[in-house]
This record gives sequence, structure tokens and C-alpha cells, in this order.
Amino acid sequence: MKQTMDKPKRSFRRHLKPIRRRLKPIRRHLKPIRRHLSPIRSGDRIDYKNMSLISRFISEQGKILSGRVNRLTSKQQRLMTNAIKRARILSLLPFLYNEN
Repeated sequence: MKQTMDKPKRSFRRHLKPIRRRLKPIRRHLKPIRRHLSPIRSGDRIDYKNMSLISRFISEQGKILSGRVNRLTSKQQRLMTNAIKRARILSLLPFLYNEN
């Protein structure tokens, strides 16, 4: 039996699944993008001696707050963590706050 020109040949890629491109979902309820202001002003230096600045980034128990809570960049958080640890070693800050 000869194949006629009317019938299409079977595709050799039939066993492959079609590639689906993943599209970004359409955001219907768009909120305006609000930039968060950094809690550290341009004049503030992150330093172990600057206790008024350091005390804002420590919890009531004496723990270092995360960068997400502080709204700090990763570089600022790293500098702040090093300053807090240095202040603790030099006894400018307690390691733990006593509740008694």
C-alpha cells in the first residue's frame, strides 16, 4: 500500500509534550509600590559606641532583631550585628537583660 499525498505523515515528535511557557500572572488589584525608608539616616554611623542607634535594633530580651524586622539592607544588618557583638564584648551592652 502506497501512502497518498492526502494523508499527513505521522510526526516523529508526537511523543514529546508541548513546551508551555510560564506566563506571569496578571495582577488585577495593583497596590502602589511604597518604598520603605531606612531606619538609619545618612548621618548615622553604625558604630559600637553609638548606643542610641544600637539600642533600637535589640529586643527587650537583648536579642539582635532580624534585618527583615529592622528593614535594614544586608550590609547594614551585618555592620549592625558586628557593632552589637563588639559592644557586648566591651561590656557596653549586656548579653541578656534580667527580668528580675
